[in-house]
Amino acid sequence: MMLQPVKLGLAPALDDADAQRPKGLPDKPERQAQLQALRDRMIELQRPLFAERKQALLVVLQARDAGGKDGTIRRVFGTLNPQGCRVTGYGKPTTRELQQDYLWRIHSEVPGRGMIGIFNRSHYEDVLVVRVLELVPEKVWRKRYDQINDFERMLSENDVTILKFFLHVSKDEQRQRLLRRLKDPKRNWKFNPDDLTARDDWDEYTEAYREALATCSTDWAPWYVVPSDSKSSRDLLVAEVVVDALERMNPQFPTADPEVQRYASALDSTKG
Repeated sequence: MMLQPVKLGLAPALDDADAQRPKGLPDKPERQAQLQALRDRMIELQRPLFAERKQALLVVLQARDAGGKDGTIRRVFGTLNPQGCRVTGYGKPTTRELQQDYLWRIHSEVPGRGMIGIFNRSHYEDVLVVRVLELVPEKVWRKRYDQINDFERMLSENDVTILKFFLHVSKDEQRQRLLRRLKDPKRNWKFNPDDLTARDDWDEYTEAYREALATCSTDWAPWYVVPSDSKSSRDLLVAEVVVDALERMNPQFPTADPEVQRYASALDSTKG
């Protein structure tokens, strides 16, 4: 099955049932086999994308804490050539960044032509966290929906294909993942007490996500809600959309200049 984008103006429910593995997906061994085939195809498509240097792919990952952004990056994109792939993580804005408009730090990290860029969090924090924590007045953050749509349209019209994924986990699954972080010494470093504060605001974040997805899922930058309680299902669903987009981008290896081809003839004539 292929995920369908959120329809503009139609807010997804984002209830716990929406986070469960969708019916119709194969069993786990088959999902893993399909994911491997998709990753192989992604590698094949990355090569001409990097070679032609005419277009770029931007993948935006948003999720609640412990929602699986790092795991998705590792399992879906980890086999790509790092020369043509860049991951950018967004935390709290620095003092320097706060002196600029909120899109300033985003625009500077948009992938250049030939690149696949992955955002771990993004400009949507400025209509999510900022909204829930009341860091700016509503009259400020509400204007940002149109500003973001215009910004993404501009990127799209300049050869950047945009895919946006909300990795949706249920409240109980998030609790289990946070507990694993606390109990596993190799995961302790990922735990942040602020995660529990955000968990107390679960309903407020749900409403913020629902409005952002409904308002900013455009033809040029669609949002996809990814059921993410099952990690293997999540990875497969994301990979399917990414490969489909790359195939539609149809990158091509550049045709060699005739002067370059003359060198091949010259070298071929001097064998040995």
